[in-house]
Amino acid sequence: MSELFDELRMIFVKLRDPKNGCPWDIKQTPSSLQEYIIEEAHELTEAIADGCPDKQKEEMGDLLLQIFFLSQIMDEQKLFNIDDVMSTLKEKLIRRHPHIFEERTQLTDDEVKRNWENIKKKEKSKQSIISDYPDSMPALAVCKRISEQVASVGFDWKDANQIRKKIDEELLELENALTTEEQTEECGDLLFAIANLCRHYKVHPELALKAANRKFIKRFRYMEQKVNKTDKGFTFHSLEELDTLWEESKQENL
Repeated sequence: MSELFDELRMIFVKLRDPKNGCPWDIKQTPSSLQEYIIEEAHELTEAIADGCPDKQKEEMGDLLLQIFFLSQIMDEQKLFNIDDVMSTLKEKLIRRHPHIFEERTQLTDDEVKRNWENIKKKEKSKQSIISDYPDSMPALAVCKRISEQVASVGFDWKDANQIRKKIDEELLELENALTTEEQTEECGDLLFAIANLCRHYKVHPELALKAANRKFIKRFRYMEQKVNKTDKGFTFHSLEELDTLWEESKQENL
């Protein structure tokens, strides 16, 4: 493992060599790598959703590539290297798991999360239990993390029934909203409540919505294929006819 690690590190040293390296790799900067880091992270989550181990292995490598690449650039700037990255990670994992590496106490997963957030707050001298999230992070994912963090200090609904009541309340407020601004706000409140219901059932709202999008696309494309085989387009099919095709797509396990 150590030999392979060193070989990978040396590959990036060669790729970044000012005289004999790759022109594209040489000109990259931390800023230019941002889009690739985001892209590879999304491709890895997609591979996990698809359940293909070979694809997951490949995408994990692509994401690791970005870590090595960025670490090499930082090493050239005398800021830190890949060893420092791993050392920092090792120390963090030990520090934030005192129930494993210190007290050896039995904790539930919820208690572990609370400990993690409290330790994190102390480490960063944070004034708030809620972290600062980048604007580029998906809103549903941020919502999940916010609700987890406030729940870690006891600010949470007791059970799913309370959250469902909150959803009903937000639906009513949305129905009563008169202006676009009010409707936007109430839609946001409704989505926030639904995301919390997902969290209660240990379902990630962002991943659940992505799966729903994929399913909808497959079913709608099935409908499109059926409609395209007829002599009339979508606008000449009744809603009842389209609903029948939609039900057919469900029967096809799409």
